Amino acid sequence: MTLHAVAESGLPGYPWLVFLHGFAGGSHEWRTVGQAFGAYPRLYIDLPGHGGSAHIAVNDFADVSELIKNTLNSYNILKYWLVGYSLGGRVAMFYVSQPREGLCGLVVEGGHPGLTDENQRLWRRHNDAAWAERFRHEPLTQVFADWYQQPVFASLNAAQRATLVALRSRNNGGALAAMLQTSSLAEQPDLRASLRAREFSFHYLCGERDGKFRAIADELSATTHVINHAGHNAHRENPDAVVACLAQFLAS
Repeated sequence: MTLHAVAESGLPGYPWLVFLHGFAGGSHEWRTVGQAFGAYPRLYIDLPGHGGSAHIAVNDFADVSELIKNTLNSYNILKYWLVGYSLGGRVAMFYVSQPREGLCGLVVEGGHPGLTDENQRLWRRHNDAAWAERFRHEPLTQVFADWYQQPVFASLNAAQRATLVALRSRNNGGALAAMLQTSSLAEQPDLRASLRAREFSFHYLCGERDGKFRAIADELSATTHVINHAGHNAHRENPDAVVACLAQFLAS
């Protein structure tokens, strides 16, 4: 089985850029950034429970990794950069915790490497279960209106918040709920050790107003890039700066 994806062609000899979206996003999420790199073939994947992959259910992170591997193989992708935001960043970090042939490098924007405290894990499992219940039973516009009031989204203004609520409410609530619980931070292993032992380039992006993930960036043995005038959704809030950042290390 493979995941739904949208492919855009590039020039011969260039590695693919493979993009993974955040929770409640989709293959459209990275398009503004990706289309700035016309020379590179691009693949925008819909994660399980989202977009064209909404019907696909998984049991754990290993299942998601297997689907990503199958999807890359189906496009004959032999050389690539993996780029993930938030949930997509966590999925990407898990994916590269196993040796991956053809991987040029990893780019994570605002992704958590994993919880280290069991009490935090228990709290997160309980919290995500409560959100999942709401996604299953309440109107999505109502749930997302509250979702985007969480502290990590504090830098959003009212117009940005309203746009995201409208956009994310197009999803299937039951499918989102299932993926939220399966891919919860409570179920994700701590990936710091495998990331430290890596043999590929690792770039970590975070918005200057995203205090939580700027602190997390300091814990990772990655090259950190702070995106000005942005919070937790930097590629949406300041796409030009994210494009400039990617261009810099793709060219090096």
